[in-house]
Amino acid sequence: MTTPATPEQPADVVARLRATFRTGRTKPVAWRTEQLRRLRELLTERGADLADALHTDLGKSSAEAYRTEIDFTVREIDHTLDHLDGWLRPESAPVPAHLGADATAWTQVDPLGVVLVIAPWNYPAQLLLAPLVGALAAGNAVVVKPSELAPATSAALARLLPAYLDTDAVAVVEGGIPETTALLAERFDHIFYTGNGTVGRVVLRAAAEHLTPVTLELGGKSPAFVDRDADLSVIADRLARGKFLNAGQTCVAPDYVLTDPETAAALEPLLARAVETLYGSDPQASDAYGRIINERHFDRLAALLDSGRIVVGGGKDRTDKYLAPTVLADVDPGSPVMREEIFGPILPIVTVEGLDEAIAFINDRDKPLALYVFTESGETRSRIAAETSSGGLGYGLPLAHLTVSDLPFGGVGESGMGSYHGRWSIETFSHRKAVLDKPLH
Repeated sequence: MTTPATPEQPADVVARLRATFRTGRTKPVAWRTEQLRRLRELLTERGADLADALHTDLGKSSAEAYRTEIDFTVREIDHTLDHLDGWLRPESAPVPAHLGADATAWTQVDPLGVVLVIAPWNYPAQLLLAPLVGALAAGNAVVVKPSELAPATSAALARLLPAYLDTDAVAVVEGGIPETTALLAERFDHIFYTGNGTVGRVVLRAAAEHLTPVTLELGGKSPAFVDRDADLSVIADRLARGKFLNAGQTCVAPDYVLTDPETAAALEPLLARAVETLYGSDPQASDAYGRIINERHFDRLAALLDSGRIVVGGGKDRTDKYLAPTVLADVDPGSPVMREEIFGPILPIVTVEGLDEAIAFINDRDKPLALYVFTESGETRSRIAAETSSGGLGYGLPLAHLTVSDLPFGGVGESGMGSYHGRWSIETFSHRKAVLDKPLH
């Protein structure tokens, strides 16, 4: 009888990858592009495996799995392959006259070494693989830690990544808190964490022991301000699509709506109609509507339903981990649904008298990961851009900014630090080294 292999310990994983990095194996552009192409092959050849796992973990339809996770990452890979040579090219810098006409200076983009990527459960494939794209493109060895709360996806990634990528430079460590704690005790050259602020603080404290730089992609209550001058039918449709995608379990989903009382009253029936258009009269029977990740999150969300008057939704089934797409009106700013990031299919409407009060409301709270503004007024747009702070700002359409590879995606303050996507991933996972050359003759 064959004895099952003992899982490699985190310390051994990191040591092995560091030994690989020190050989210089990951630095040539040819190695980097080969790994990216192999990752692309994984997604195109075995995408159905990941889609099945995502359905098991989150009830995602195949169409949603491909759109928001698999094809999303393929586009990120393609964009990176198209531009990588240019992003890595040394950039010259002017030299002051006192150093002489023969002196030259430039910056060189160096990989950091061994980096750790810790992924969340809500988009468990995309939010592990998209940072991996940047880390590989920058020439690093990488340890990836999938979320144990999405076990089917974690298992699929642990099975597929070693079959396609260089196992001497890329390692998957599965597990829960003990395994993550053991990883964080190791010295990395960068840690990339996506998740909540509570765990983000744990990651930051652990990284401080080794002075390891950290990127924190956190969440926050992302407001959506609806001005009275805009087309409410269009807004209701876009809010519903952005909010209820992945059953509301999206870090940049509109968390709540801010608008004046008259606009709120007009918006209510339009949101109810938008929900029915998306998911039918019984969203639980819709193939397009997902499920809450587990019972603990279901119970947390169900307890928030009493925070306002239910406009649409409110239905729940704990056994099925189903919570209906729900809109709440007459929501008090101090109610439970407004005290924490919702991260689920509940959209509260909070009324304010106008733009001044809306800006003050936003600024009185933690800086959000995203802020969405629906208005035809250039002055309103300009004021919100100038007078508020958020990780990203979207006019007229929620979520879309993170699909633009040339835009940095990240938070500010409580919603995170650092950014990635496209060139910004290279900057995150690299060191831009200053070089000066003064000839000796």
